[in-house]
Amino acid sequence: MYSFAIISSMERKHIISEGEYYHLYNRGVEKRNIFLTEKDRNRFKRLLYLANGTERFVYRDVENKELKNIDRGEPLVAIAAWVLMPNHFHILVKEITEGGTAAFMEKLCTGYSSYFNKRHDRVGPLFQGRYKSQHVEEDTHLKYLFAYIHLNPLKLIEPVWKERENINVAKAEKFISTYEHSSYLSYVDVSREENILLTKNEFPRYFSDEKDFEDFHNDFLSFQDTDT
Repeated sequence: MYSFAIISSMERKHIISEGEYYHLYNRGVEKRNIFLTEKDRNRFKRLLYLANGTERFVYRDVENKELKNIDRGEPLVAIAAWVLMPNHFHILVKEITEGGTAAFMEKLCTGYSSYFNKRHDRVGPLFQGRYKSQHVEEDTHLKYLFAYIHLNPLKLIEPVWKERENINVAKAEKFISTYEHSSYLSYVDVSREENILLTKNEFPRYFSDEKDFEDFHNDFLSFQDTDT
């Protein structure tokens, strides 16, 4: 069992290569919140799609269009999982175009920072330096990251849930299954626009159906070994 404390803020020490898997993440400068309103979160979600393409875009030209009707060109990365937290985000990707991860993250973070600063009347960097990445080399680690990313929002209701002591499992399961700012709902057959963000066929098929996916995540909630 992987520990939920494996993620650090260490700078990247690997080369990002086509065909490899990466866990990407960043947080607000000085740990400040980067999502203040529903409009902020919706903007970032749309940018997850728009920035993941070879075509340039001007947001005001496409802001009223459904994502499925926007030509973004060829995708740069395949996305398997993502989550937005008040002061940070996580994305699990596979690079499918050479240099795609760097191009995607530059467009995503620059575009969102520009929007956020203008909307909230601020200046200066929004994120804590360059985005961080973790090369995912082991199959067990790749599968584990689905749980790590999708269960991240539990911090909002159970700050010490990772210690797995006295956690209300039923409450946690309900919260995760209704949290709208992650890709969890896209795996449990919920129809929503955000489903288009994922390219599931570029990743191993770890979950045979919706129940298998839910059971995998619920197992992490009920696991009580605190030595991991």
